[in-house]
Amino acid sequence: MSRLTRRSYADFSDEEKVLFDKIAKGRQGVTDGHIGGPFDIWVLSPEMGDRLNGLGGMFRFRTAVDRRYIELAILMIGADWQAQFEWYAHEPMARQAGLPDNVIASIKAGQMPAFDDTGDRLTYAVCHELLTQRQVSAATFAAAVEFFGERGVAEIINVAGFYTMVCMSLNTFEVDLPAGAEYPFPRNQ
Repeated sequence: MSRLTRRSYADFSDEEKVLFDKIAKGRQGVTDGHIGGPFDIWVLSPEMGDRLNGLGGMFRFRTAVDRRYIELAILMIGADWQAQFEWYAHEPMARQAGLPDNVIASIKAGQMPAFDDTGDRLTYAVCHELLTQRQVSAATFAAAVEFFGERGVAEIINVAGFYTMVCMSLNTFEVDLPAGAEYPFPRNQ
């Protein structure tokens, strides 16, 4: 059960209503005062939430890096944090972006995938090194820059940082999945 206090739209401040309406527009599953995912948390602080929503939109839809590699980075962070909602939301997006099932399954299991795609391999290497060593080796950095360019590497590492924040929020508030959805990772009781 989520730790986030469920509030009605009528209980929101004017600023919260503006942000709620902005985020909720075009989304499915929105109910009175509830969007789901990290968004209900963001509504608590409208200025912060508006900035995070804009940054998240940029990362999801306006990067120079192909969507497939962005989703791979997001799954790496979601798996590392065992963030239930993040994985639930982004596994189908990763698949839709062309990430192979074997790569998705390996990441979910915490194993190194077998890669057929250079971009997949390099995205994994950058994220894996950041998660396990807190830095990226010279060899991995050089290979990633050669493939993605400096802008692309910057986008991948900043996506990883942004989704780390998202996962922290989701895990701290124990955000529930929609009714009937299967939790991807063991649940803490």
